[in-house]
Amino acid sequence: MNQSTAIKLFQDHNIRVIWNDEKEKYYFSIVDVVAVLTDSDYQTARNYWKVLKHRLLQEGATESVTNCNQLKMKAADGKYYKTDVADTEELLRIIQSVPSPKAEPFKLWLAKVGRERLDELADPEITINRALQTYLDKGYSENWVNQRLKTIEVRKELTNEWERVGIKKGLEFAILTDEITKAWADMTTKEYKKFKDLKKENLRDNMTNVELVLNMLAEVSTTEFSKERNPETFEESKVIARKGGEVAKSARQNIEKQLGHKVVTSKNAKNIKEIENQK
Repeated sequence: MNQSTAIKLFQDHNIRVIWNDEKEKYYFSIVDVVAVLTDSDYQTARNYWKVLKHRLLQEGATESVTNCNQLKMKAADGKYYKTDVADTEELLRIIQSVPSPKAEPFKLWLAKVGRERLDELADPEITINRALQTYLDKGYSENWVNQRLKTIEVRKELTNEWERVGIKKGLEFAILTDEITKAWADMTTKEYKKFKDLKKENLRDNMTNVELVLNMLAEVSTTEFSKERNPETFEESKVIARKGGEVAKSARQNIEKQLGHKVVTSKNAKNIKEIENQK
Protein backbone atom coordinates (compact mmCIF):
# COMPACT_ATOMS: atom_id res chain seq x y z
CA MET A 1 0.00 0.00 0.00
CA ASN A 2 1.31 3.44 -0.96
CA GLN A 3 0.77 5.32 2.29
CA SER A 4 1.01 9.07 2.57
CA THR A 5 0.72 9.96 6.23
CA ALA A 6 -0.91 13.18 7.38
CA ILE A 7 -1.62 14.80 10.73
CA LYS A 8 -5.10 16.33 10.83
CA LEU A 9 -6.16 18.69 13.55
CA PHE A 10 -9.41 17.96 15.42
CA GLN A 11 -9.97 20.91 17.73
CA ASP A 12 -6.67 21.17 19.63
CA HIS A 13 -5.69 17.52 19.20
CA ASN A 14 -3.81 15.67 16.52
CA ILE A 15 -5.62 12.78 14.86
CA ARG A 16 -3.31 10.42 13.01
CA VAL A 17 -4.52 9.70 9.50
CA ILE A 18 -3.31 7.45 6.69
CA TRP A 19 -4.44 7.66 3.08
CA ASN A 20 -4.74 4.37 1.19
CA ASP A 21 -4.20 4.96 -2.54
CA GLU A 22 -5.45 1.52 -3.54
CA LYS A 23 -8.77 1.72 -1.67
CA GLU A 24 -8.99 5.52 -1.96
CA LYS A 25 -9.89 5.87 1.69
CA TYR A 26 -8.65 7.74 4.75
CA TYR A 27 -8.01 5.62 7.85
CA PHE A 28 -8.15 7.33 11.24
CA SER A 29 -6.60 6.24 14.53
CA ILE A 30 -9.59 5.20 16.65
CA VAL A 31 -7.78 5.76 19.94
CA ASP A 32 -6.86 9.34 18.93
CA VAL A 33 -10.51 10.13 18.15
CA VAL A 34 -11.71 8.53 21.39
CA ALA A 35 -9.12 10.55 23.34
CA VAL A 36 -10.54 13.78 21.90
CA LEU A 37 -14.19 12.84 22.49
CA THR A 38 -13.60 11.69 26.08
CA ASP A 39 -11.00 14.33 27.06
CA SER A 40 -8.59 11.61 28.15
CA ASP A 41 -4.94 10.71 27.71
CA TYR A 42 -3.75 8.06 25.28
CA GLN A 43 -3.68 5.14 27.73
CA THR A 44 -7.12 5.93 29.15
CA ALA A 45 -8.52 6.28 25.63
CA ARG A 46 -6.93 2.97 24.67
CA ASN A 47 -8.64 1.23 27.60
CA TYR A 48 -11.92 2.99 26.78
CA TRP A 49 -11.78 1.74 23.20
CA LYS A 50 -11.05 -1.80 24.40
CA VAL A 51 -14.21 -1.77 26.53
CA LEU A 52 -16.27 -0.04 23.82
CA LYS A 53 -15.16 -2.57 21.22
CA HIS A 54 -16.34 -5.41 23.45
CA ARG A 55 -19.67 -3.65 24.05
CA LEU A 56 -20.23 -3.07 20.33
CA LEU A 57 -19.67 -6.77 19.67
CA GLN A 58 -22.23 -7.64 22.35
CA GLU A 59 -24.71 -5.22 20.77
CA GLY A 60 -24.32 -6.97 17.43
CA ALA A 61 -22.27 -4.28 15.67
CA THR A 62 -19.86 -6.97 14.50
CA GLU A 63 -19.27 -5.49 11.05
CA SER A 64 -18.23 -2.06 12.37
CA VAL A 65 -15.75 -3.65 14.77
CA THR A 66 -14.36 -6.49 12.67
CA ASN A 67 -13.78 -4.14 9.72
CA CYS A 68 -11.43 -2.04 11.85
CA ASN A 69 -7.93 -2.79 10.61
CA GLN A 70 -4.58 -2.35 12.30
CA LEU A 71 -1.98 -0.17 10.62
CA LYS A 72 1.42 1.05 11.77
CA MET A 73 1.28 4.69 12.86
CA LYS A 74 3.90 6.99 14.30
CA ALA A 75 3.64 7.36 18.09
CA ALA A 76 4.79 10.15 20.39
CA ASP A 77 8.17 8.42 20.84
CA GLY A 78 8.80 8.62 17.09
CA LYS A 79 8.42 4.88 16.55
CA TYR A 80 5.73 3.11 14.53
CA TYR A 81 3.27 0.78 16.24
CA LYS A 82 0.20 -1.09 15.06
CA THR A 83 -2.99 0.67 16.06
CA ASP A 84 -6.68 0.16 15.36
CA VAL A 85 -7.92 2.32 12.50
CA ALA A 86 -11.30 2.91 10.86
CA ASP A 87 -12.46 4.48 7.63
CA THR A 88 -14.98 7.35 7.70
CA GLU A 89 -18.10 5.17 7.74
CA GLU A 90 -16.78 2.87 10.46
CA LEU A 91 -15.55 5.81 12.52
CA LEU A 92 -18.95 7.54 12.45
CA ARG A 93 -20.58 4.31 13.65
CA ILE A 94 -18.13 4.18 16.58
CA ILE A 95 -18.68 7.86 17.44
CA GLN A 96 -22.42 7.17 17.70
CA SER A 97 -21.65 4.85 20.61
CA VAL A 98 -19.55 7.36 22.58
CA PRO A 99 -21.65 9.15 25.28
CA SER A 100 -19.87 12.48 25.10
CA PRO A 101 -20.98 16.10 24.52
CA LYS A 102 -18.26 16.35 21.86
CA ALA A 103 -19.85 13.46 19.99
CA GLU A 104 -23.29 15.11 19.89
CA PRO A 105 -22.60 17.32 16.80
CA PHE A 106 -21.69 14.19 14.84
CA LYS A 107 -24.82 12.37 16.03
CA LEU A 108 -27.04 15.32 15.11
CA TRP A 109 -25.41 15.54 11.70
CA LEU A 110 -25.93 11.81 11.07
CA ALA A 111 -29.60 12.11 12.06
CA LYS A 112 -29.99 15.06 9.68
CA VAL A 113 -28.36 13.15 6.82
CA GLY A 114 -30.61 10.15 7.50
CA ARG A 115 -33.73 12.29 7.41
CA GLU A 116 -32.62 13.96 4.17
CA ARG A 117 -31.98 10.57 2.59
CA LEU A 118 -35.51 9.42 3.45
CA ASP A 119 -36.89 12.65 1.97
CA GLU A 120 -34.94 12.02 -1.24
CA LEU A 121 -36.30 8.49 -1.54
CA ALA A 122 -39.83 9.90 -1.32
CA ASP A 123 -39.13 12.72 -3.80
CA PRO A 124 -36.03 12.24 -6.04
CA GLU A 125 -36.29 15.84 -7.29
CA ILE A 126 -35.00 16.93 -3.88
CA THR A 127 -31.72 15.17 -4.68
CA ILE A 128 -31.26 17.16 -7.89
CA ASN A 129 -32.08 20.47 -6.22
CA ARG A 130 -29.77 19.73 -3.31
CA ALA A 131 -26.92 18.81 -5.67
CA LEU A 132 -27.46 22.03 -7.62
CA GLN A 133 -27.39 24.15 -4.48
CA THR A 134 -24.34 22.33 -3.09
CA TYR A 135 -22.30 23.06 -6.22
CA LEU A 136 -23.39 26.72 -6.22
CA ASP A 137 -22.49 27.03 -2.52
CA LYS A 138 -19.02 25.70 -3.33
CA GLY A 139 -18.50 28.54 -5.79
CA TYR A 140 -19.11 26.88 -9.15
CA SER A 141 -20.88 28.96 -11.81
CA GLU A 142 -24.38 28.06 -12.96
CA ASN A 143 -22.99 27.27 -16.41
CA TRP A 144 -20.52 24.74 -14.98
CA VAL A 145 -23.16 23.25 -12.67
CA ASN A 146 -25.61 22.73 -15.53
CA GLN A 147 -22.85 20.98 -17.46
CA ARG A 148 -21.99 18.84 -14.45
CA LEU A 149 -25.59 17.77 -13.88
CA LYS A 150 -25.80 16.79 -17.54
CA THR A 151 -22.80 14.48 -17.04
CA ILE A 152 -24.78 12.65 -14.34
CA GLU A 153 -27.62 12.02 -16.79
CA VAL A 154 -25.19 10.81 -19.47
CA ARG A 155 -23.39 8.54 -17.01
CA LYS A 156 -26.70 7.04 -15.85
CA GLU A 157 -27.67 6.23 -19.45
CA LEU A 158 -24.32 4.49 -19.90
CA THR A 159 -24.57 2.42 -16.71
CA ASN A 160 -28.15 1.45 -17.60
CA GLU A 161 -26.85 0.16 -20.92
CA TRP A 162 -24.05 -1.75 -19.21
CA GLU A 163 -26.57 -3.38 -16.88
CA ARG A 164 -28.74 -4.29 -19.86
CA VAL A 165 -25.92 -6.25 -21.49
CA GLY A 166 -24.98 -7.97 -18.22
CA ILE A 167 -22.05 -5.90 -16.96
CA LYS A 168 -21.70 -6.15 -13.17
CA LYS A 169 -21.56 -3.11 -10.93
CA GLY A 170 -18.33 -2.47 -9.08
CA LEU A 171 -15.15 -3.85 -10.58
CA GLU A 172 -16.46 -4.37 -14.12
CA PHE A 173 -17.96 -0.86 -14.22
CA ALA A 174 -14.61 0.51 -13.01
CA ILE A 175 -12.64 -1.41 -15.65
CA LEU A 176 -14.85 -0.16 -18.48
CA THR A 177 -14.68 3.40 -17.14
CA ASP A 178 -10.89 3.13 -17.16
CA GLU A 179 -10.98 1.94 -20.77
CA ILE A 180 -13.03 4.99 -21.76
CA THR A 181 -10.92 7.47 -19.81
CA LYS A 182 -7.61 6.05 -20.99
CA ALA A 183 -8.80 6.11 -24.60
CA TRP A 184 -9.76 9.80 -24.65
CA ALA A 185 -7.48 11.32 -22.00
CA ASP A 186 -4.46 8.98 -22.33
CA MET A 187 -4.72 8.25 -18.59
CA THR A 188 -6.60 5.80 -16.41
CA THR A 189 -9.04 7.27 -13.91
CA LYS A 190 -6.52 6.85 -11.08
CA GLU A 191 -3.74 8.45 -13.15
CA TYR A 192 -6.07 11.31 -14.06
CA LYS A 193 -6.89 11.92 -10.39
CA LYS A 194 -3.20 11.84 -9.48
CA PHE A 195 -2.49 14.29 -12.33
CA LYS A 196 -5.00 16.67 -10.72
CA ASP A 197 -3.61 16.01 -7.22
CA LEU A 198 -6.85 14.43 -6.00
CA LYS A 199 -7.52 11.72 -3.45
CA LYS A 200 -11.10 11.17 -2.29
CA GLU A 201 -12.49 13.98 -4.45
CA ASN A 202 -14.72 13.23 -7.44
CA LEU A 203 -12.80 13.52 -10.72
CA ARG A 204 -15.66 15.15 -12.63
CA ASP A 205 -16.03 17.80 -9.91
CA ASN A 206 -12.49 18.84 -10.79
CA MET A 207 -12.85 18.99 -14.57
CA THR A 208 -13.05 22.11 -16.68
CA ASN A 209 -16.02 22.62 -19.00
CA VAL A 210 -13.98 21.26 -21.92
CA GLU A 211 -12.97 18.14 -19.99
CA LEU A 212 -16.57 17.54 -18.91
CA VAL A 213 -17.81 17.81 -22.51
CA LEU A 214 -15.13 15.45 -23.82
CA ASN A 215 -15.89 12.92 -21.10
CA MET A 216 -19.59 13.14 -21.91
CA LEU A 217 -18.85 12.63 -25.61
CA ALA A 218 -16.84 9.51 -24.76
CA GLU A 219 -19.65 8.09 -22.61
CA VAL A 220 -22.45 8.98 -25.04
CA SER A 221 -20.50 7.36 -27.89
CA THR A 222 -19.92 4.23 -25.81
CA THR A 223 -23.62 4.03 -24.97
CA GLU A 224 -24.71 4.34 -28.60
CA PHE A 225 -22.09 1.84 -29.85
CA SER A 226 -23.21 -0.66 -27.21
CA LYS A 227 -26.87 -0.29 -28.17
CA GLU A 228 -25.99 -0.77 -31.82
CA ARG A 229 -23.65 -3.75 -31.39
CA ASN A 230 -25.35 -5.43 -28.43
CA PRO A 231 -22.19 -7.05 -26.95
CA GLU A 232 -22.54 -10.50 -25.46
CA THR A 233 -19.29 -10.65 -23.49
CA PHE A 234 -17.34 -8.38 -21.15
CA GLU A 235 -14.41 -8.33 -23.58
CA GLU A 236 -16.69 -7.05 -26.34
CA SER A 237 -17.85 -4.27 -24.04
CA LYS A 238 -14.22 -3.35 -23.36
CA VAL A 239 -13.61 -2.95 -27.10
CA ILE A 240 -16.71 -0.77 -27.38
CA ALA A 241 -15.61 1.34 -24.38
CA ARG A 242 -12.26 2.02 -26.06
CA LYS A 243 -13.97 2.96 -29.32
CA GLY A 244 -16.26 5.37 -27.47
CA GLY A 245 -13.24 6.96 -25.81
CA GLU A 246 -11.43 7.23 -29.14
CA VAL A 247 -14.27 9.38 -30.53
CA ALA A 248 -13.64 11.91 -27.75
CA LYS A 249 -9.86 11.61 -28.19
CA SER A 250 -10.19 12.63 -31.84
CA ALA A 251 -12.28 15.66 -30.78
CA ARG A 252 -9.75 16.49 -28.08
CA GLN A 253 -6.84 16.41 -30.50
CA ASN A 254 -8.69 18.64 -32.95
CA ILE A 255 -9.45 21.17 -30.22
CA GLU A 256 -5.84 21.13 -29.01
CA LYS A 257 -4.57 21.62 -32.56
CA GLN A 258 -6.77 24.68 -32.98
CA LEU A 259 -5.98 26.12 -29.55
CA GLY A 260 -2.29 25.29 -29.54
CA HIS A 261 -2.32 23.86 -26.01
CA LYS A 262 -3.52 20.85 -24.01
CA VAL A 263 -7.10 20.80 -22.73
CA VAL A 264 -6.61 17.93 -20.29
CA THR A 265 -5.35 20.01 -17.40
CA SER A 266 -3.98 19.47 -13.91
CA LYS A 267 -6.25 22.26 -12.64
CA ASN A 268 -8.71 21.21 -9.97
CA ALA A 269 -11.50 22.65 -7.83
CA LYS A 270 -9.17 23.70 -5.03
CA ASN A 271 -9.10 26.94 -6.96
CA ILE A 272 -12.54 27.27 -8.54
CA LYS A 273 -11.52 30.33 -10.54
CA GLU A 274 -8.90 28.30 -12.38
CA ILE A 275 -11.59 25.98 -13.69
CA GLU A 276 -14.04 28.78 -14.45
CA ASN A 277 -11.43 30.79 -16.33
CA GLN A 278 -10.09 27.87 -18.38
CA LYS A 279 -10.16 28.91 -22.06
